[in-house]
Amino acid sequence: MDKKILIVDDEPHLRLLIARALQDLEDEGVELLTANDGEAGLAMIQDERPQLVFLDVMMPKKNGFEVCHTVKYELGIQDVCIILLTAKGQEIDIQHGEQMGADLYMTKPFDPDDLLAKAKAILGFE
Repeated sequence: MDKKILIVDDEPHLRLLIARALQDLEDEGVELLTANDGEAGLAMIQDERPQLVFLDVMMPKKNGFEVCHTVKYELGIQDVCIILLTAKGQEIDIQHGEQMGADLYMTKPFDPDDLLAKAKAILGFE
């Protein structure tokens, strides 16, 4: 089965930074997909069924919390791992993310090596 990672962030330089951090996985046959807002991200999750989604919280159209809740609870897609990315690292935000169905939570700025390590672990490349 082809493995896919979706990067959803409204900031082009962050999408690029995350894609660069994960580019080694392309050698393993992983397809990197991107979306620039929550609505586009939600549509791609439904169409492409990625195994892993790096999802920004603060975005136009639909924020990361809304996308996460829709995927996990309204659509019932449980076989996708959603990692919320946010500048807000307070405990209340982390709890809210978990309530919305997020699997993991990473605060910005993040370490690209840490991002890659998490992706490898989730996709079974370790």
